[in-house]
Amino acid sequence: MLTYLIVIIANLLIGGMIGLTGIAGFLLPMLYSGFMGMPAVQALALSFFAFLISGILGSWNYYKAKNLDLKLAVFISVGSLIGAVIGVRLNLLIDEAIVKRILYTVVLLSGLSILLRKDKKETPETDVSADSRAQTKNRQIPLPVCILFGLITAAVCALSGAGGPILVMPLLVVMGVPVKTAVGVALFDSIFIAIPSCIGYTMQCDILSIGGLLAVSMISHGIGVWFGSHNTSFLKPELLKKGVAVFSILIAVVKLITG
Repeated sequence: MLTYLIVIIANLLIGGMIGLTGIAGFLLPMLYSGFMGMPAVQALALSFFAFLISGILGSWNYYKAKNLDLKLAVFISVGSLIGAVIGVRLNLLIDEAIVKRILYTVVLLSGLSILLRKDKKETPETDVSADSRAQTKNRQIPLPVCILFGLITAAVCALSGAGGPILVMPLLVVMGVPVKTAVGVALFDSIFIAIPSCIGYTMQCDILSIGGLLAVSMISHGIGVWFGSHNTSFLKPELLKKGVAVFSILIAVVKLITG
């Protein structure tokens, strides 16, 4: 029962943070693999099923709020579908200890990037005009660049269990996409990273042995994401981002040192 309670609480909190900010998904494989001691393949299977739920629910809410550039999201996701397959294949060829170290390294770098990156302030205009500005800017990103971008980020995320938004969202902001639109695109893209990852990692573990955990994690994660993505205008995510970043850096450093 304690295991189930930990999984439910963790997915509620992490799902809420993903819905709010588009980040924090990488904490799930850290929890399963580092804290609960699960095999890497099993931890990644549970994590990517949760990411599939967060991608579907979160991107839908961002789309309804006019904070999802669907054209850009589809272009990136084409590359991500291919990249995720590559990432899963690489994971299964690499020793589990090395996979965990890759995960902790990605978490460390992700935490540092969150802590050091400063979001651009958006002008107080309507959601419609903000969405129009996003569409205009995003058309300047060539299709081959979008596909290559999706392929590379998805391969890294599928290999390490980092989710998707943790890499995609900040890089899109650097490319000129408004923050909320970048979160929406990253959540949509995470669906296409999660699908090959769910299939690939589930085939490598006994799904019946984690069936109960899988069910409660997906339900609780979905509730968290739904709540978080519905309150993006009510709660200020900046402090939450910084807290997640500091926590991630500390955990990753400890794990890299202790092995």
